[in-house]
Amino acid sequence: MPPPRPHRRFARILRVNEVVHEALADELERCSDPRLAMVTVTGVDVSPDLRHATVFYADLGRHDEATLAGLRSAAPHLRAALGEEVRLKYLPKLHFREDPAIERGQRVEEILRGLHRADRRGGGEDQQ
Repeated sequence: MPPPRPHRRFARILRVNEVVHEALADELERCSDPRLAMVTVTGVDVSPDLRHATVFYADLGRHDEATLAGLRSAAPHLRAALGEEVRLKYLPKLHFREDPAIERGQRVEEILRGLHRADRRGGGEDQQ
């Protein structure tokens, strides 16, 4: 019996995710929509059948529905640019989600800052 083969499909999807991420990030920089001025593509998750892609984004400075509306209105243009840039069996439909890691990271940073402030205040009292 031959040894089990590595999961090529998994590695392939990771490469597809990266290529789609780069293509969308480059095209988003060229968009003239002011709602998308501070938007960054943080990651892409393409489905195994290549028909859908979840695009994770961060909007520096604001968290509102205008950014999502701007991305949805730019989706046909972004998808067409993706089709010109990347050769895939299927051109994935784009779905946009705000990257939860950004908000979690900010929350962790707030907690750490609070702990450092408490340590500084507590350390001064112990020395007296």
